[in-house]
Amino acid sequence: MKEEKDYIGDIAAIRTMMERTSKFLSLSGWAGIMAGIYALAGAWIAYKLFYFNPNEIVYKPVETEGWSATLVQLIGLALAILILTLGTAIFLSARKANKRNEKIWNATSKQMLINMAIPLVTGGVLILILIAKGLLGLVAPLTLVFYGLAMYNASKFTYSEMKVLGLMEIALGLVGAYFIGYGLLCWAIGFGVLHIITGIYLHYKYER
Repeated sequence: MKEEKDYIGDIAAIRTMMERTSKFLSLSGWAGIMAGIYALAGAWIAYKLFYFNPNEIVYKPVETEGWSATLVQLIGLALAILILTLGTAIFLSARKANKRNEKIWNATSKQMLINMAIPLVTGGVLILILIAKGLLGLVAPLTLVFYGLAMYNASKFTYSEMKVLGLMEIALGLVGAYFIGYGLLCWAIGFGVLHIITGIYLHYKYER
């Protein structure tokens, strides 16, 4: 009986070791929570302070000259949210990695970033094209779609929950692309609410 317990313990130890070498497990649940908070704050600022209303640009191109001030504000806001999100994620993940005596930059994290970069860069270029053409109503939904594809790809190298998150982001993006007037709402749910829920789940499942 004792030997059987020893075998089970050895198998569990081997499995843990394999996961640490093949998966990036330093992703912090708090990073997801903070990213969600930043996104919700950004959506509120875009709607209330910058008066960005997707209902005004439904299904038709807009003259980018008339949107120049709003575009600059929205792009600046998006960059601020991106920088805050990336900075927070790197800081918290590095702190978690140090606690686990692991390196945040290794072969697994490199592969994960490469797989994420392909849909993210593609989506970024497409979104710049849409902005140049004045098709602003599709920007928010397509950020969800390409981000969801990136998360789905990343799930092969980190927590499997990222696959579920990715699929939900893609679904929300498609809904937002069809109902363009609700694009900002879908964006807030996808980047805000879903990130917070996923972050809380990861924190309580893997970090407590």
